[in-house]
Amino acid sequence: MSLTRRHLREKALQVLYAFKLTEDPIDQIKVQQLDDLDKKDDRKFCEELIRLTIDNDSYYEEIITKIVDNWDMERIALIDSIIIKMCLTEFFHFEDIPPKVSINESIDIAKDFSTRNSGKFVNGVLDAILEKLDKENKIIKRGKGLVGGRKHTSAKPV
Repeated sequence: MSLTRRHLREKALQVLYAFKLTEDPIDQIKVQQLDDLDKKDDRKFCEELIRLTIDNDSYYEEIITKIVDNWDMERIALIDSIIIKMCLTEFFHFEDIPPKVSINESIDIAKDFSTRNSGKFVNGVLDAILEKLDKENKIIKRGKGLVGGRKHTSAKPV
């Protein structure tokens, strides 16, 4: 049975959170957390989301830090930080997922997994980041469901 993208995002969040907290090897955590992903496409989506989020961590921190001017990354709840970084991974690396879908999913996951105010915080940060990246033409999106068939061409991170 194929899982929904929401469930896959939640699985990726759990892996990334365990990785940040324990500093155990990522492969060990993935074995424990992703063993029930039977479908090849589900596993691929989840693994790519995890890998690209880790690979671009410092770049994403720079982006977030510029948006949340007076806040150090340490002041942002770890789970919120990971959710925002996963969304940035989708902005940059998953061309078929519209940015608004990524943001809405991130807000809902923040509401389910973090603090009472996390949904609003994540929404505000991601909206501001999307607006900035859009102005800089740093997001490439293709496919169905994109507002106005929006296509940007610019280099992606890693």
